[in-house]
Amino acid sequence: MSKGAVPDLRQTLRDAGLRATLPRLAVLGELVGARAALSHGEVAERLEAEFDRATVYRNLMDLTTAELVRRTDHGDHVWRFEWIGREAHEGDAHPHFICGSCGTVTCLPEDAVSLHTLPGAPRALRRKRGVAVQLRGLCDACQ
Repeated sequence: MSKGAVPDLRQTLRDAGLRATLPRLAVLGELVGARAALSHGEVAERLEAEFDRATVYRNLMDLTTAELVRRTDHGDHVWRFEWIGREAHEGDAHPHFICGSCGTVTCLPEDAVSLHTLPGAPRALRRKRGVAVQLRGLCDACQ
């Protein structure tokens, strides 16, 4: 299933070993439909009429543990969550663009950044495991 495809959320949860509860479906639906990684606060705000913040947080953690969602910190001490589905990004090297003005984090296509390693580079770079690729600048809205 590609990141652009809209999955059957109930089946996706069941395949990951999770029950398809209403809060979990709502949280997963927000992440699948998001154009950028979302913080807990952003997801909770979108669902505040239906669920409390603690419920949203528990479900974000469940989805992260089930490896349907990735949790990342982009250097600002705010955890953000993004839908990855059952297909993890190759080698965990997944590029993001971070706006230095508004803080919006946007996922970039896998081929937007390429890593070329030289002799003496850390093994993590050569293996492309545990590497966070982040580009910073001003988003279109802040320019």
